[in-house]
Amino acid sequence: MKNVAVYCGSSSGNRAHFAVAARKLGAELARRDIGLVYGGGRVGLMGEIADAVLAGGGQVTGVIPRQLADLEVAHQGLTRLECVETMAQRKTRMEELADGFIAMPGGVGTLEELAEVLTMQQLGTTDGPVAFLDVAGYWQPFRTMFAAFAKQGFMQQRYVDNLIFSDNPADLLDLCQEFRPLGPKWQRG
Repeated sequence: MKNVAVYCGSSSGNRAHFAVAARKLGAELARRDIGLVYGGGRVGLMGEIADAVLAGGGQVTGVIPRQLADLEVAHQGLTRLECVETMAQRKTRMEELADGFIAMPGGVGTLEELAEVLTMQQLGTTDGPVAFLDVAGYWQPFRTMFAAFAKQGFMQQRYVDNLIFSDNPADLLDLCQEFRPLGPKWQRG
């Protein structure tokens, strides 16, 4: 992986360990010379991870809708900041720039970005890993939901088994480097 898209909250959550995990992941990305692609904000976990990558000498590309940039939440110290018109354009641009995808704790926006990239993985339009930084078990309910999808026949078990979960940023990135794409859900012929 040369660049990883990280989806996370524009809030910090109500526990200090969320911000600590964001800083640890950012430092690990910088140490491995993996560029960060993220939503371009200076607030919440978004700002924490961006600042940590920059402090470690790494590269950070932010992609932010103009509406949010105009509200002065854009991070002005990034390697590169791209302004787009819509949230849909933001997602598309982040997907274009990244070869792997990591979800940190976040809210409905994080979930929405994550759902799109998971769908793209099954369709075969992206072959990068999808990983979850599972801070204090944050993603366990989601993991249970995926198991239910497979059990009820709405998701192939192989895709559930190929998701990456870890509470340790270094281990998470190691697992991402070892990832092997499964290919699309449907094949011609």
